[in-house]
Amino acid sequence: SPRDEDIAYNLDIAKSRIPNLIEPPELLIIDSLNMVFDNFTYRNFIFLTSVLVLMSSILFILYKIRPSQSNRRVYYFLLFLSFISLALSIDRFIWIKNNKFGIIISENADAYSAPYVNENIKICKKIGFPVLIKASAGGGGKGMKIVYKESEFDDLFATAKSEAQKYFGNDEVYIEKFFQNPRHIEVQVLSGKNRTVHLHERDCSVQRRHQKLIEETPSPILTDDIRKDLFERTVNMVSKIGYEGAGTVEFIYENEKFYFLEMNTRVQVEHPVSEMITGIDIIKEQIWIAFTGNTALKQSDIVPRGHAIECRINAEDASKNFQPSPGTIGMCHQPSGFRTRVDGSIFQGYKVTPYYDSMVCKLICHGRNRTEAIQRMKRSLDEFVIEGITTTIDLHKKLLEHKKFISSDFNVSWLDNEKII
Repeated sequence: SPRDEDIAYNLDIAKSRIPNLIEPPELLIIDSLNMVFDNFTYRNFIFLTSVLVLMSSILFILYKIRPSQSNRRVYYFLLFLSFISLALSIDRFIWIKNNKFGIIISENADAYSAPYVNENIKICKKIGFPVLIKASAGGGGKGMKIVYKESEFDDLFATAKSEAQKYFGNDEVYIEKFFQNPRHIEVQVLSGKNRTVHLHERDCSVQRRHQKLIEETPSPILTDDIRKDLFERTVNMVSKIGYEGAGTVEFIYENEKFYFLEMNTRVQVEHPVSEMITGIDIIKEQIWIAFTGNTALKQSDIVPRGHAIECRINAEDASKNFQPSPGTIGMCHQPSGFRTRVDGSIFQGYKVTPYYDSMVCKLICHGRNRTEAIQRMKRSLDEFVIEGITTTIDLHKKLLEHKKFISSDFNVSWLDNEKII
């Protein structure tokens, strides 16, 4: 059942909204009850309705067998509660099915706005504009909208929910602070019942439209003290939640401060750079944890060496705002050599369709230091030949030559604000 403080809080919201609504009383009643029972889903209400109907039926039989005024009153009272519960279950189903935060229940109720719209604005003001609306079930930049001022909120909120429903089948979104010049830094972890270990950090700040293009480890901008503090906090957090398996804890880094972003409870695209510098097969370790419940590694077993960079090779035309480039691959020659790795399954005659993510493979290079890793990556990109479709290979060549990348003077908005190709 809802907590007392939640009921009081939602009733306060209802009281504050009542003078501003021009709605029929029945809608106000349902709306207010919906806020009071906010923790209930429509399935909870259906179950409650079933129980009430069953109790009403039993009382009706008792009333027929032994008529009495008290049985009659209780029967009608339970019947009334059944209808209210059924109405709430139907309303909650429509509310969730369409748009929990903005549905107009009545066709003629133009002045009606569903609960939490005003609360969202309050949250935004408390956090401070600009804010970022994100799909809770999403990733890859889908269902994400930046809101710079209050007047933009309603339209962008609706768009974010629509995209979330379209791409992930779940329109639930949340609001967080949007940072102007952040870096995206994440920590790879392996956690079992016995302990949690980290495989150091990855810097994934070269992005376009919130999708990563280049990842590297270690981050060129972190000091040893900041890095140590980040690892301790991350391991402590993952240990306390009892997580088991491979995972990645993502952070926004700005002005020498870290802000928790999210945890990806899976193996990520960029995991090979961590494997290259540690020599640890993350997939193998993940399977071992799933099999035994424990991680076989100790933190002392993990000794990173050198620097690794990954370039995502996408079937996109960067010169045309990253327009997808589906088609059939003609000639296909992949680079190879010392400390060079290609993850993918493309080949001559492979058909790239427009229906899925545009990434066709990943190129990973390892060096004794960042300069050597960059040089090896440039050589490998020169060897890489994919004909028949347009890819991001030429973009990566230009990025690796760019003075901002060489000096690591960039943030996640770099490619959105500056045309490279």
